[in-house]
Amino acid sequence: MKRYAYGWITAIFFLVSIVGHWAFGWLAYVDDARQHGQAAEFTQYAVEMGRDTFENWQSEFLQLIWQVVGLAYFLYVGSPASKENDDRMEAKIDALLKLQGGEKADALIAELDDRYLRTHGHAKPHGHFTG
Repeated sequence: MKRYAYGWITAIFFLVSIVGHWAFGWLAYVDDARQHGQAAEFTQYAVEMGRDTFENWQSEFLQLIWQVVGLAYFLYVGSPASKENDDRMEAKIDALLKLQGGEKADALIAELDDRYLRTHGHAKPHGHFTG
């Protein structure tokens, strides 16, 4: 449960907001129908609210989802635009350690790589894949 807490909280926010949106929308729809002397029909209401909901999702959620998922994907695949240039800085620091530390430098670099889960400038997977 704790591992997916962010997902659960997001799902709860979503459910509360969508139920609230549709409930208050129904009250407004019934009031509007009453003012026009008509009976409120759920099927007509469902069509209108469905349209309004998906218009909202198109303009807000899909745009945000693309930004988050798209950027996360490109970061994952290692797009040049997503790199932070840590590899270059790490190589320079390794070279400086080798210049100053002599024989101890390789052991120190290996210890630091192991401690910070780094191998040749790339993070080790955290137990997901060990191939």
